[in-house]
Amino acid sequence: MKGFVFQGPGQASWQDVQDPGIKEPTDAIVKVDAVTICGTDLHILKGDVPEVRPGTVLGHEAVGEIVEVGGDVRSVRPGDRVLISCITSCGRCRFCRDNSYGQCRGGGGWILGHLIDGTQAEYVRVPCADLSVHLLPGSLRGEDAVLLADIFPTAYEVGVLNGHVCPGDTVAIVGAGPIGLAAIATARMVSPERIIAVDLAPARLEAAHRLGADVIADFREAPDELVADLTDGLGADVVIEAVGVPESFELCTRMVRPGGHVANVGVHGKPVTLHLEDLWIKNLTITTGLVDTYSTPKLLRMAAAGWLPTGQLVTHTFPLNRMEEAYDVFSDAGETGALKVVLGGEHHTELAVPAA
Repeated sequence: MKGFVFQGPGQASWQDVQDPGIKEPTDAIVKVDAVTICGTDLHILKGDVPEVRPGTVLGHEAVGEIVEVGGDVRSVRPGDRVLISCITSCGRCRFCRDNSYGQCRGGGGWILGHLIDGTQAEYVRVPCADLSVHLLPGSLRGEDAVLLADIFPTAYEVGVLNGHVCPGDTVAIVGAGPIGLAAIATARMVSPERIIAVDLAPARLEAAHRLGADVIADFREAPDELVADLTDGLGADVVIEAVGVPESFELCTRMVRPGGHVANVGVHGKPVTLHLEDLWIKNLTITTGLVDTYSTPKLLRMAAAGWLPTGQLVTHTFPLNRMEEAYDVFSDAGETGALKVVLGGEHHTELAVPAA
């Protein structure tokens, strides 16, 4: 089979790799139908995630069909159409018993495309399959469902829920990439008073407005002052960091009100200064987090019912064998307008960016 293989910082290619096989009785082998590229994959290619060894197939988000299962797998069988979660869960360790699957100590957590071969291939081995794949509703298309493997549960759990977004809140979201847009969509479910989206790219700000942001702001034009003006000088109740660079995190700490929450979702590749000389007196709660995906079943039901705008985030689709081109498009989002890039699924022709 073929897969997209990391060969070192700045180097990866779509190439022949060994077919996966059952290694443990809890494994499943999935034929990949649709897969997407994550911002974390770009961090890996930049060398920001040194745990990823050369020779690893990248990717941690996919939907597909079960083709083989180990002898201990009970919840799925060959022929089932499933979502592969970005997080693997053993279901037995202390953290899994607390629904903290991202911190699994039984061989799970974020391992696909990180510590073991991932989903950007024609077939993938999924450990701990009973808790790490989800049966798909028949009404949900693969290219829509694949967004529930990572970005929607990440935005909802690490952003909206960790940030304790409440009805009537002012919520500021810094970064209107895929995670930030998913945070807008899931924050709207809680009925905040207003959502303010901050980004550098006009196309992403337009997408944020379409998905429910009440106010959009250019990162370069003092958005912290805009937030202060809109809140009588208090600041936002919740600020969600969805970029992963020092400047965006520091902006978030300037935008939040005393007693408010900063929920960091972005993946940081460099140290960030925490200005405790200014922040210690503000009674802030700052949270970080790797998604646990405990909300995935709920989000799948909501997507099947039409409550999540998953399709609006997909701007480009390709067949699997155009993985390298898809990476080029996704990594140059400023020029291409790419939000989410999906490979495979029911449609294999490149899509235009949706009109504003």
